[in-house]
Amino acid sequence: MTDQMTGAESLIRSLEAAGVDTIFGIPGGASLPINDALTHAQVDGHFQYILTGHEQGAAFEAEGYAAATGRAGWCTGTSGPGATNLITGLADAFRDSRPVIALTGNTATTAEPEAFQAIDIVGITHGKATKASFRPERAEDVQPMLVAAYHAAVT
Repeated sequence: MTDQMTGAESLIRSLEAAGVDTIFGIPGGASLPINDALTHAQVDGHFQYILTGHEQGAAFEAEGYAAATGRAGWCTGTSGPGATNLITGLADAFRDSRPVIALTGNTATTAEPEAFQAIDIVGITHGKATKASFRPERAEDVQPMLVAAYHAAVT
């Protein structure tokens, strides 16, 4: 057995350290480890994980949360079409200077371009629909990238 933390565990610890109290999202195949960790964290009372009917709704709800509270809004979606469904809400938040952070599943970077749900969401969003986009390659990349994403969102 290893003591190495998974990316999902690192995510939950980072969300707790950032004081996140609410996150909006919808599960999908590539994001199941994230969603499992979020569900367990909600059951343990760390924050509220609100399931939405569609990824676009999650992004708009996170933007509404940011507008209402003055804090960063958080949302989730899976990879591929789930991630692209977040774009309209993310672009709206970006144009309105609302701090929103989206977490998506990640398909293998070695996948063929035609592979199921293989889409370059970082290339689609970075500097176009979001201020910044990141793709962690290893579990140990999650925490520093979340810090960078949070900093970009709130500054």
